[in-house]
Amino acid sequence: MSDKLVQVTDQSFSDVVLKSDKPVVVDFWAPWCHPCLKMAPTFEALAGEYSDKMVFGKMNTDENQMTPSRYGIQGIPTLIFFRNGQEVGRIVGLERPDVLRKRIDATLNAAV
Repeated sequence: MSDKLVQVTDQSFSDVVLKSDKPVVVDFWAPWCHPCLKMAPTFEALAGEYSDKMVFGKMNTDENQMTPSRYGIQGIPTLIFFRNGQEVGRIVGLERPDVLRKRIDATLNAAV
């Protein structure tokens, strides 16, 4: 995993995501999920590009089930965007890089 990505667990979710002073996007994924694996390089590249403005987290849903359940995640990959501890958007399923970039930019500009 890239040093620009933060591994998020059920135990660290509050500190890493909800209490972050930067906007956060969390990729909920699993190692057996082919769309998740296909999106991973794009997510990592965007993390490198935006790391000074946003936290990019990855949560393995096989190893962490409380948080995905709390957020009603039923399909993966799911990206949830947070700002000031509040969900401001989500993307479910494999998405094109330009769509991900637009959602990241919208999250950075969102007022919460």
